[in-house]
Amino acid sequence: MRSDDRIEAALARAVALGEVGVQVAAYLGGELIVDAWTGAADERDGRAVDGDTLFPVFSVSKALVATAIQVQCERGLVDLDEPIATYWPEYGQHGKEAVTVRQVLTHRAGVPHMPRDLDAAGLADRDAITAWLTGVEPLHPPGERSMYHSISFGHILGEVITRTDPSHRPYDRFLREELCLPLGADDVWDVLPAEHEPRVARLTWGANPPTRAPMTGVPLLSMPPEIRPDADRWNDPRFRSASIPAAGAVMSARAGARFFSMLANGGEFGGRRYVSADRLLALTTPRPGADEFDEVYQGPTWVGTGGFWLGGASPPADPLLGPSTQVLAHAGVGGSMGWADLATGLAVVITHNRMFLGAEPGAEPFVPLADAVRAVAGVD
Repeated sequence: MRSDDRIEAALARAVALGEVGVQVAAYLGGELIVDAWTGAADERDGRAVDGDTLFPVFSVSKALVATAIQVQCERGLVDLDEPIATYWPEYGQHGKEAVTVRQVLTHRAGVPHMPRDLDAAGLADRDAITAWLTGVEPLHPPGERSMYHSISFGHILGEVITRTDPSHRPYDRFLREELCLPLGADDVWDVLPAEHEPRVARLTWGANPPTRAPMTGVPLLSMPPEIRPDADRWNDPRFRSASIPAAGAVMSARAGARFFSMLANGGEFGGRRYVSADRLLALTTPRPGADEFDEVYQGPTWVGTGGFWLGGASPPADPLLGPSTQVLAHAGVGGSMGWADLATGLAVVITHNRMFLGAEPGAEPFVPLADAVRAVAGVD
């Protein structure tokens, strides 16, 4: 286990603050420098976390989608400022004719909504969801407001990837064959095979479950009731056997950090180039209206022009990400996080199974862990 006293102390603190099972892994310049874990993968039987435990990471999944889109851009198959309808003609109706790829990536397309009755079974029906998305109208003129595309982000962009792939592979196969397997990030999954299900950590709200208000308005349109992230609900294996590009990935921290390491190394890993360094660096520019109130997220979302979360001063950046302004990241509801620092070559993923909805300053379970990783890497 690649760890040291600073990592172990930070993990112990996280458990003291209520965490149940945690993994953290980091690559620096393509070398695994941190690979540590603690706690229980399943509180019911005491099954311990190890380095191969898989964790649901919710919207960390969006970083995988954004990376896949950049691969297609690098190949000349996608232009972020082209309408979605350029690649998916049926989408260009009902006011969506001018919605661009970049507007979906940056949550400014006005199409965050999903079918109100969508459930775990419905998420497996890609054709039905695709057909539904072609018929919706934007909730606002594209480009004018910020509405976090909780689930639609992945289905819209995943369809663009499929339509522009010469082999027309579904998103989960494209991700697996073009990125995860070549990178050696074998334990990053969009669709989890049934034989790996016993390795998945069980989600929990911990000893003090939060009181959650009912969702209403635009947030409810974005995240229908039967798919709202919840520890008990998302322990259902159907959420892992379906392709949910924006929110359904499972991974080990070790595999996730290897994936993000390609980004941290300027788009190259293992002697193979996936995306140009200049292309990635351009994505660290904040999107238009990055500091605006988001009507779904219910706060500002510090997002770059390519759909990744950004680092820098906090606020507006997440304090886990540190001060670098060359960070590409994404968090998942409940607290998981993955990031790549293009300035230092450091890539980090934190996975866990105790979901929480935020913490008071000074009581964040993972900020000291992220600081410990940067100290080990010598970039603090």
